[in-house]
Amino acid sequence: MNAAGYVGRFAPSPTGRLHMGSLLAALASWCDARHVGGVWRVRMEDLDPPREVPGAASDILRTLEGFGLHWDGPVVYQSQRHASYADALNFLKQNNRAYGCACTRKTLQGHAVYPGHCRKGLESEQSVRSHRFDWGQQKGDWTDAVQGECTWDSTEIGDFVIKRADGLWAYQLAVVVDDLEQGVNVVVRGSDLLDSTPKQLALRAALDPLAGSIRWAHLPLLVNAEGQKLSKQTLASAVEVAKAPGLLLAALKMLGQISPGKSEPQALADAGDVEGLLHWASQNWHLSQVPSAPLQWQG
Repeated sequence: MNAAGYVGRFAPSPTGRLHMGSLLAALASWCDARHVGGVWRVRMEDLDPPREVPGAASDILRTLEGFGLHWDGPVVYQSQRHASYADALNFLKQNNRAYGCACTRKTLQGHAVYPGHCRKGLESEQSVRSHRFDWGQQKGDWTDAVQGECTWDSTEIGDFVIKRADGLWAYQLAVVVDDLEQGVNVVVRGSDLLDSTPKQLALRAALDPLAGSIRWAHLPLLVNAEGQKLSKQTLASAVEVAKAPGLLLAALKMLGQISPGKSEPQALADAGDVEGLLHWASQNWHLSQVPSAPLQWQG
């Protein structure tokens, strides 16, 4: 994809400080965009106030800047975009692609896939608690630039929530609306979101059948010594800007970008030259060299 057509993004949730797994995703998406002179946007996915940490959003942005990962255009905050999500929900409802759901956790107990209780309407005594996307019966596939050929079947996933019972917008709807409005056509992110891709493809087609194609690349997860994904829940340590050269070098090695015998990136890191290291990384970036299996981080 040429520079004129490339729009990528990094979209963290402000539930804590940036850890190594998030840095890996940010660096990979930044390098992939900068390699072709494309656009790289940052979007703050702050739609879940109970999980958010005060000050985390600004800390994440400062950390990205401290690591030399500068973005294009203003930062978009999902918390300021409720009207766009409401418009999208109304559009889906008008086109019979979304419906109100009265089901509770107790109602759905024992069902691995939503059984469609409310798909044909509610009983007179029921009231809407959430809204779900109506898949119909669909099958599809896509080629992931890292994970390879992927397939999906809507009957194995079930109609999913796009507006929650607590009134909050679901991630799946918000991210698709934002990607469409921002013109995002390349998504480089962690493979923990691989299962979200079919839902987002289906929503994208329902909201804008004429939208251009989107390219996906799901990166290997970083795991700790116990094999757990690095996250706030597993007490992953925050990355420190003071250690940026060494951490960027480590991330590039894990991403398969530094083969034996390449001395220049090591020399740049040793010299503390973050700008030079990132320039080298963007010029020498090869998504095809990124491994697909989880990687252990011992930092």
